[in-house]
Amino acid sequence: MNNKGSASKTGLINKLDEMFPFDWEILREAGAEPVPHHLKKWWFCLGGTVLYLFIIQVITGIALTFYYVPFPEEAYQSIATITQEIRFGWFIRSLHRWASNFLIVALFLHMFRVYFTGAYRQPRQLNWLIGFMLLFITLSFGFTGYSLVFEQMSFWGATVATNLTEAVPFVGPTLAYFLRGGPVIGDNTLTRFFILHIGVLPTLAFIFIGLHILLIRLHGVTELHFEGETVPEEKRFFRFLPDHVINELMLGVLLLYILTILSLIFPAGLGTPADPNITPEHIKPEWYFYFNFRLLKLTSLNVSVVFTLFLCLGIFLWPFIEEFLQKKFKFPDVLSVMLGLVFILIFMLFTLWESFAL
Repeated sequence: MNNKGSASKTGLINKLDEMFPFDWEILREAGAEPVPHHLKKWWFCLGGTVLYLFIIQVITGIALTFYYVPFPEEAYQSIATITQEIRFGWFIRSLHRWASNFLIVALFLHMFRVYFTGAYRQPRQLNWLIGFMLLFITLSFGFTGYSLVFEQMSFWGATVATNLTEAVPFVGPTLAYFLRGGPVIGDNTLTRFFILHIGVLPTLAFIFIGLHILLIRLHGVTELHFEGETVPEEKRFFRFLPDHVINELMLGVLLLYILTILSLIFPAGLGTPADPNITPEHIKPEWYFYFNFRLLKLTSLNVSVVFTLFLCLGIFLWPFIEEFLQKKFKFPDVLSVMLGLVFILIFMLFTLWESFAL
């Protein structure tokens, strides 16, 4: 009986292998991959945190899509129904909102870590460009998602944002017209934001995440060495499976716990419905756009837009700019660190300034 059972089991395995001819040795090799010891510290693994939060956003976003109606006459009421009537709708919406904020914070911190450890340099410049594109996509998620609520602040925030877009040199008017679906925000605008939020942006995100992970696999993880730190040879690396996977799963559980607590204590609220005829006394975007909003108040529409474009272009191309400066003018690494610190301080100053401004 045992021999017959073993033969039957072997036959089934062979049949499955024929139907799905996958080389399982690839997974074994990936599981045995050595991971640099510094990745045991969570602040060096923020890329995994970003991925967890993105997965939470996908799952909760799909759940919300079942009840959301992307038309101006019904959008606000559908959000109210989700929040007040659908069972656990308020919790799913709150989880989606809090995870989006955590995602943006984690992405900022991840890019800061990459910058200050020099992990964007040769041969990883392309992955820096992809990471910046993922940051842009994530902020676009935040903007379109916030606008879909179609309350007063989100409606007028979208109005300001499309006006800023219109001020972009050369392509601005065309891009703003495309986003609005016309010369002003109207019936087509919400539908376009909805398509961007659940269709275009997720597709781009999956493509760039795939490319990002592929390049990490091809180049390997940067092994960092710190001054004064002595690590025995046998502890320089640890196993990806199960050690690193278990660490990441524990961090994921902790994140979900924190998000749940915040969703229970501070659930997502709902303001007054959008009214194009009444401009709120104080218009504010989400906190991650406070820097640009404060810059707009201190300068002018065109100056703030052009300055932001040059700043983003400089950050995007920084690996190549730094490489040129080092070859041409012997640009020291410490100046790169100082520039990064100055940018972070100004960004935080403008954000806090706008947070507490009336």
